[in-house]
Amino acid sequence: MTVPDPTRPPITRVAVLIPTYNERDNLPRIVARVRDAVPAADVVVLDDNSPDGTGEVADSLAERDPQVHVLHRAGKEGLGAAYLAGFRWALDRGYDAVVEMDADGSHRPEDLPRLLDAAADADLVIGSRYVRGGTVVNWPLSRKAISMGGNLYIRAILGMPVNDATAGYRVYRAETLEAIGLDQIESAGYVFQTDLTVRTVRAGMTVVEVPITFVEREVGESKMDGDVVKESMRRITGWGVDHRRRQVGSLLHRERTWHRL
Repeated sequence: MTVPDPTRPPITRVAVLIPTYNERDNLPRIVARVRDAVPAADVVVLDDNSPDGTGEVADSLAERDPQVHVLHRAGKEGLGAAYLAGFRWALDRGYDAVVEMDADGSHRPEDLPRLLDAAADADLVIGSRYVRGGTVVNWPLSRKAISMGGNLYIRAILGMPVNDATAGYRVYRAETLEAIGLDQIESAGYVFQTDLTVRTVRAGMTVVEVPITFVEREVGESKMDGDVVKESMRRITGWGVDHRRRQVGSLLHRERTWHRL
């Protein structure tokens, strides 16, 4: 068990954000599992006006449980936009920590107590597939290779010591979200996770990876496709080029300063 850092505020109020789009069959099960795993936490469903009636299912859950809340959004605007709305909702209401979790069961709620425990001594906790003890279930080898290769590329080009920067199972302390500049974030798709990881690392904050078992969904369709991956890699490459330019510029500045001395 992690020993809480006495310099960090205690985590007492937790909001578990679950973005949804056409997840009516999965949502009741995942909400029930979250409530069983972490009874003190509140669940916040972020529904992007799902045509299959997920929003109505979420409202029904909220009517029966005061710890379930629903944010109805106008339409499908991307994962990042949904999470940003949820972050602001949670920060406005004084939550100490905010959790990102998929609705499809790929992120096991039973792992959440370990992630929250690690947050006692971290600014961001990532449920990681690619550290010792982490694993992926029911993925074809090709998809796992793409995911692992993408994370290796991200780590190399951005110079970032994180093994699973694309992971979507996370715990952010409230003060972390306030420090990394949510108003400046424009990432909307799956690159959003990498964007926030980069911002947290470059802000000098502590990132801890906790091994999880990632289980591919059994009900519904994945929102991931080849175009999403290509767009993510294009943007990350751009960030990497900018990062290298800044490094070179810093080295040249120091060299000029040294010569003046």
